[in-house]
Amino acid sequence: MTSISKNELVETDLSGFHDTTLFNDDLAPTKINERTWGTYNIASLWIGMSVCITTYMLASGLIVGGMNWWQALMTIALGNVIVLIPMILNAHAGTKYGIPFPILARAAFGTLGSNIPALLRAVVACGWFGIQTWIGGQAFNSLVIILLPQWALFDLGPAIGFMIFWSMNVYFIINGMNSIKWLEALGAPFLLLAGIALLIWAYIEGGGFGPILSQPSKFQTAGEFWRFFIPSLTGMVGYWATLSLNIPDFSRFAKSQKAQMLGQAIGLPPTMVLFSFIGVAVTSATVIIFGEAIWDPVVLLTKFHNPVIVVISLAALMIATLTTNIAANVVSPANDFANLYPKKITFVRGGMMTAVLGIMIMPWKLLSDYSAYIFGWLIGYSGFLGPIAGILICDYFLVNKKELIVADLYKRNGVYEFTKGFNLKAVYALAAGVFVALIGLLIPSLRFLYDYAWFVGFAVSFIVYLLMMKKK
Repeated sequence: MTSISKNELVETDLSGFHDTTLFNDDLAPTKINERTWGTYNIASLWIGMSVCITTYMLASGLIVGGMNWWQALMTIALGNVIVLIPMILNAHAGTKYGIPFPILARAAFGTLGSNIPALLRAVVACGWFGIQTWIGGQAFNSLVIILLPQWALFDLGPAIGFMIFWSMNVYFIINGMNSIKWLEALGAPFLLLAGIALLIWAYIEGGGFGPILSQPSKFQTAGEFWRFFIPSLTGMVGYWATLSLNIPDFSRFAKSQKAQMLGQAIGLPPTMVLFSFIGVAVTSATVIIFGEAIWDPVVLLTKFHNPVIVVISLAALMIATLTTNIAANVVSPANDFANLYPKKITFVRGGMMTAVLGIMIMPWKLLSDYSAYIFGWLIGYSGFLGPIAGILICDYFLVNKKELIVADLYKRNGVYEFTKGFNLKAVYALAAGVFVALIGLLIPSLRFLYDYAWFVGFAVSFIVYLLMMKKK
């Protein structure tokens, strides 16, 4: 049974679907009375997720790479305005039908084929989980060194710090989201205050914004700048390419399309630019103060002389990183893994799978330097996620005209069964997009395709999928 409200929110009664293997309560569509998030709630969600250490490192990495302050901020702002478009488009189905990302993917890829994009998205989330856990672990290790200086002589200190912080994350995964609610309320404000404190310190020690923001670009020619800018822009888009896919996991709780669109527009680009400015200004100041650009805030904090300030700052960083990690990097992959076998894989089991894979991805290598972080990690996975975004948007808006039969998304042999649960046209379109986007890694003369990985993959898969679906 389906009903439509005045603001075009569709509610589907799936009370008889509990016996199907494609259904569980976590993946069920939200009821209209559960869609209570307004513009403020959506904006707050994005502010909380944007104010994190990896955002700071995104901006500081561009400074270390050679950009001046306004070039870095321009790149970040443009990247976030671009990624906002697929973010809002993919959120539409979540808000209208109350369905999460893995269920939306069934419309294009098939009831079983949806596991392909869901698992690709989940693996990337595992990588982000590992990255955030590594950052928190290094903060813990630095904290121990301040309290127990002899710890610095212990070679396994960073690894032990990582595993201890990993265990903290696992504790909250096992005990559920309710166990971290009180920390969630403190996490982003803590980090924002720490960021402002760093900015004030940079202003004072660096001699004001004049000297800090007068640091010149390292690029001698326009050609040098563009060679760095193009992959950097792709990296900025890639930073949120993950959430641009699974935004239905959150927009399914929005009370209207206006709320999800305005909330995202207000919460995402402005917050990313403002918090990135802190990373840009502070990193520029470290060149003046220490004679080198320090892009890692954990390393920077250890250079402070007042142990009380350092301890408080590192503790705040750990809390903020913990809450961001659980919200941004556990909820979505847990749903994606649950989509594999809804009857057996619960949120906790999906979360534990995320935590284990987060170690196996070896995040310490992804954060070895800014180049590995931006040009390896961010651009690399954008070549997989861009094609998925292209297919989902094409399918929902052009193929299905925003009309889905929600009940059939949860059962076999319905309209989304295709070929034994797989829409092979979507699989072929995905393969084509990924191939073209990543071929530049193998053929140097086609490197520009990799530099534009997200854009190239999106366009190729979008067009191939549209042409194949039109051909009966």
